[in-house]
Amino acid sequence: MADEPVRVRQALPPFATFAGSAAVFAALYVAAGAPTPLLVVFEQQWHFPAWVLTVAFSSYALGLLAALLFAGSLSDYTGRRPVLVGSLLVEIAAMLMFVFAPDISWVIAARTLQGIATGAATSAFSASVVEHAPRQHKQLGTIITSIAPAGGLGLGALLTGVAIQFSSHASAIVFTALALIMIVGTAVVALSAETVSPRPGAARSLIPRVSVPRQARREFVASIPVHIAAWMLGGLFMGLVPTIIRDVLGLHSGLLNGATAFIEPAAAATAGVFLGRLPARRTVLVGGAGVLLGTAVIEAGVATGMLSLLWAGGIIGGVGFGASFSGAIRTIAPLVQPHQRAGLFASVYLVAYLSFGVPAIIAGLLVAPAGLLGTVLGYGAAVLAAAALGLFAQYRISRHR
Repeated sequence: MADEPVRVRQALPPFATFAGSAAVFAALYVAAGAPTPLLVVFEQQWHFPAWVLTVAFSSYALGLLAALLFAGSLSDYTGRRPVLVGSLLVEIAAMLMFVFAPDISWVIAARTLQGIATGAATSAFSASVVEHAPRQHKQLGTIITSIAPAGGLGLGALLTGVAIQFSSHASAIVFTALALIMIVGTAVVALSAETVSPRPGAARSLIPRVSVPRQARREFVASIPVHIAAWMLGGLFMGLVPTIIRDVLGLHSGLLNGATAFIEPAAAATAGVFLGRLPARRTVLVGGAGVLLGTAVIEAGVATGMLSLLWAGGIIGGVGFGASFSGAIRTIAPLVQPHQRAGLFASVYLVAYLSFGVPAIIAGLLVAPAGLLGTVLGYGAAVLAAAALGLFAQYRISRHR
């Protein structure tokens, strides 16, 4: 791997820059998870059809995908800071839209804008955190980039669930606090060192394309079904679980919705940390098996109406999510040069968020004709098939290596 670029205009101490970048990256995903328990509250307040709820949930993922396609590699050319500062300013605007939203159309617009901001920032932050990591902690930087999305999503859902349970102004409280956090985060990024020297090609990088360097393509292709299974499972928990709890289990609690949505991504983040010492390939295989088993347990919980099984499956599947995603990132990241990282991470997250958002929209459209129970069971069957294919692909490539 080429030497790291020389860092210039350092206003914060190196470790503070690393820790601050990682914290702001995680905060973006806390904000992304925050609306999850609120969507069913908005549905009760504004009386829109159930399929609109999944559109509101998935509009974030679609905005993120658009930003990844157009701007995923931009920071490799302009430097990290301009992209990150611009993205955080857009995120602040999205938070303020949530605060003042009078109806679901504003929420959908805010979610889309939030997705655009997160998509533009994700690959740049993923590269920046790794590049700012102290030399002796480079693996820690890679682990953080793989667990921050899942951990942030879960924490955001949990905190919003608490706010719903104990306040009648949860939306204003949550999104005002997040707007303030993003303002502080913008200052942190602006005071951090730049790690990439600007180079020609920024305009051409805005042409939508997937950028996977040749030396990483085999691993990337083998990881696709792994990401599909893990992120589809994440979409099930973040997008459909509040509706399952209300309509299948007959329970009505903002705190319960937030806590349940928290379980799977929190387990994913924890697994990403504690399994970081395992070889990357073994971590992916363990993760794929966890997604497979966890999905089966979740299916059993939904079919029998048992919340305990839903939680147990969320924990098992979450461990699988965290292990498979972090292992895949650790497998592929060392294969590319520093100036190729943002483009590679953009490609990984493109697969991830297609799997996170599009199946949830399809599921929302199927609820009316197929029923919620039938839709969830069919969704789970698709996750099981992808997880099995992922395990097979990883086994084959490990034998080849």
